[in-house]
Amino acid sequence: MPDPSGRARRPVWLFVSAAWLAPALLAVLKEYARGLVSGRPRLDFRLAAFEGGDWLLYSFLTPIVFLLARRYPLARGALARRLPLHAAAALLLCAAWALAGSALSQALFGTTPYGGGTFNWFLTSLPFGVAVYFAIVGIEHGIFFFVQAQERETQAARLEAQLAEARMAALHTQLQPHFLLNSLNAVTVVVRDRDTATAVRVLEQLGDMLRRVTRARPGRSQEVPLSDELEFTRQYLDIETVRFSDRLRPSFGVDPAVLGAAVPELLLQPLVENALRHGLARREGATLLQIEAHRDGDQLVLSVTDDGPGPAQPREGIGLGATRRRLTTLYADRARLELVATASGGARATVRLPYRELEPAS
Repeated sequence: MPDPSGRARRPVWLFVSAAWLAPALLAVLKEYARGLVSGRPRLDFRLAAFEGGDWLLYSFLTPIVFLLARRYPLARGALARRLPLHAAAALLLCAAWALAGSALSQALFGTTPYGGGTFNWFLTSLPFGVAVYFAIVGIEHGIFFFVQAQERETQAARLEAQLAEARMAALHTQLQPHFLLNSLNAVTVVVRDRDTATAVRVLEQLGDMLRRVTRARPGRSQEVPLSDELEFTRQYLDIETVRFSDRLRPSFGVDPAVLGAAVPELLLQPLVENALRHGLARREGATLLQIEAHRDGDQLVLSVTDDGPGPAQPREGIGLGATRRRLTTLYADRARLELVATASGGARATVRLPYRELEPAS
């Protein structure tokens, strides 16, 4: 079976075959100990060679057992049909083991094992030989199901990661049209006023922002330093300030110590857009937009607050809904987004997420 990492898996039967060295060595030690007990000071090398060699003979039969076990597994639904096949194979391999043992004994002593004849040796080794056969079948099945379970877990993890990445990419793409439409509205206002210099400046900012949000995403992290996200938000607000003239008064209250904190890309822009749409757009006078960031224990707290006038129950636009789903995908229950009304009649969107630095704060 192929390895999940792509490397060729070493044949397991090779290790199981090599494991026969252990009983072979024990058999040699047994003969040596027996000689010491019986008063023989020297090891009978021929007897030791037979005792150890007879065990090693089955190491050559082990690959056959593995092949039969893999080709005809004792699986549910096929047990009644395949059990007799394995029983017959156990008898045949036991006979082959006995025949090979007899040939080894003939080569070493000129007679069959212990002088009892090949058939007698077959009957002597039959119970143990059958047990060895089914033990190896069990080992093969255990290894196969263990590897299969590992590969299923690896495949499930890979599919889950791919699904999460696809979901994040879709949500990221969902945010782009809203940002683009709002920015184009700002450019339209400037063009109508025939303010060429401002229009050029806004288009340059818009081009820079579009390059940022539309650059290729494969392999790129979903998170950026907070400093980058704030820079993007300032550019967005510069464009919106042109659109709303002197009605928009953005303010930043950011702790410099958290500028290197990791935040999802395009996190603040939907919060700002929601405040502008449901706050500033409904008000004739100037609106204060406060953007804050600080650390609270092991959490990073970000908030966007406007001072009016919104409904008693603030409404959540498409951008905030997509942002909420992104937070769930990235951090599960370790992050949350809250949207509440303020005492002044405005709304405050607050994001809490795990604090982690991408680069030293400056």
